[in-house]
Amino acid sequence: MTTITEAMTGSLLGDAFAHNVWATERLIDECATLTEEQLDTEVPGTYGSIISTLRHLVRADRWYLTRYPDISQLPELDEEAPLSLDELRTEMAANADAWTKVLATGTDPEADVPESGDGWEFHAPLGFRLAQVVHHGTDHRSQVCTALTILGRTPPEIDVWAYGEATGRSRSIVEARPGE
Repeated sequence: MTTITEAMTGSLLGDAFAHNVWATERLIDECATLTEEQLDTEVPGTYGSIISTLRHLVRADRWYLTRYPDISQLPELDEEAPLSLDELRTEMAANADAWTKVLATGTDPEADVPESGDGWEFHAPLGFRLAQVVHHGTDHRSQVCTALTILGRTPPEIDVWAYGEATGRSRSIVEARPGE
């Protein structure tokens, strides 16, 4: 089975999106050790409770994918469904597969991706929208990490350097100094 890292590398944004998925999955796994009461913990200045923030994060990631219906072919996730952590992890894995397809298209980063609604229209280039996906995930993961800290838990290391170490995408080489 191909890992998210293997599937996404080779694209200029592959590591950014592979990290986005990896970090979210890692945080979901960490939160699986919490009680229901802890999952309902809210921290002022954040999106909401830990579980509502994780649900929002995964649902928004999917919503961004629905802007590319010809590629991702994933339906939006119901905003009201009380998805469990296991369900969130499953949906994030589906998102990962879809992001791999989106990144593999070789679409022009300046290609306009319009959307419209009742009386409004919004335009932004593909590259801009992809930057928002990565930013959005980072922002909400940091909020969950803050909530974990408030609970006295040490959040998992989910920065890009930790991703690189965990997936073999980065490495340190320490050379012995003469005389040591």
